[in-house]
Amino acid sequence: MEISDKLLCLFNADVRTEDDRYVVEIPRREVETGTVEPGETYRVALISRESNEPAESESNAGPTPSAEPQPPVEAGELRYVEIEDIGKQGDGIARVERGYVIIVPGTEVGERVKVEITEVKSNFAVGEVVEDDF
Repeated sequence: MEISDKLLCLFNADVRTEDDRYVVEIPRREVETGTVEPGETYRVALISRESNEPAESESNAGPTPSAEPQPPVEAGELRYVEIEDIGKQGDGIARVERGYVIIVPGTEVGERVKVEITEVKSNFAVGEVVEDDF
């Protein structure tokens, strides 16, 4: 399957009925991290579950893998990023695949830096500058 470079986020969701329409909810973290803005219009792609993949309730093979996508970075990884924004505490903000946020202290908007990922959380990572202006 080809995935567009314009992909902002990826998550699992159920379709539910609400009055005379069907609703797919967006996780709060996608709005809180700035990936999705309320009131904006987005294109949505729905990907069906593989027919040979058992539903969670059908599987007795132990713990099921997390439905959440894994962070696109790992601790110790080196990344080249461009600072796009400044966070509430004054740290630089870069975004990588799926809009995943990397916080880079001591940087300014527009800086392009090489960072080493020092901490990884489900919805953001922290990076330390190892090279300015690549």
